[in-house]
Amino acid sequence: MLGVSRLVRSLIIMGGAQMVPREKALPGRASPLKIAAEHYVLKTPMKGPWPPGAEVIVLASGCFWGSEKGIWRLPGNGIVSTAVGYAAGYTPNPTYEEVCSGLTGHTEAVQVVYDPSKISVVDILRWHWQCHDPTQLNKQGNDVGTQYRSGVYYFSDDQKKLVEASKAAYEKALMAKGFGKVASEVRPASDFDQVFFYAEDYHQQYLAKPGARPYCSAQPRVVDLPPFEEWAPKELQDKHKPRLPEAFWKEHAPTPHCVIRSPNAPIKWEL
Repeated sequence: MLGVSRLVRSLIIMGGAQMVPREKALPGRASPLKIAAEHYVLKTPMKGPWPPGAEVIVLASGCFWGSEKGIWRLPGNGIVSTAVGYAAGYTPNPTYEEVCSGLTGHTEAVQVVYDPSKISVVDILRWHWQCHDPTQLNKQGNDVGTQYRSGVYYFSDDQKKLVEASKAAYEKALMAKGFGKVASEVRPASDFDQVFFYAEDYHQQYLAKPGARPYCSAQPRVVDLPPFEEWAPKELQDKHKPRLPEAFWKEHAPTPHCVIRSPNAPIKWEL
């Protein structure tokens, strides 16, 4: 997402792709950035309070434009809302330019609000792992810097167990295909005073808006997450079994630039 001049400036400031120390992070601001009240595609609220039973997870996989689109398109009406923003950093309510400087500690991320009675967090995690190259450290494709680091930020013990188990399983699958170890950051949201800050309104659902630049830096490796039963903790298998069948993944699994070519509306799939 960075222009050449901004990319060069970012790399110079960060000394490559090094995490800024908390004491050197920009001060930010008290007021949140303003965004629309309604999701541009789903027509649902962009901010809580969320419906009873809804759960939240924050995912980072490089440029957040394509990451968000892939998730809002998951079928079954289980995705309540998505938003792009800046996660796991130090600076309160940062701007895009501040995040691109590397001096806020944030990574570009997607806040996913979902209904676990309609879609499993396992389905969302599978999309996340497969939609980018989680072996790349502080970069994704041509986008370089700590603001493009891969990460998952969880809100419950069940999510923690499933994130860690799926990460280990996907790493094994990637390494069997000749790729490296997964470099993704995995941390509880409670590690942060506030794990996620909304990005500017023009970034929200960007790829669905008129005049959008058709860009996505994600580098999916077209490697499948192993079957759920092989890696999920046994005590969670009934509660969190996938809702999306293998037939869905055979047709719609992430491939390079797939979100750019795809329609904006959620995928229609009989569940």
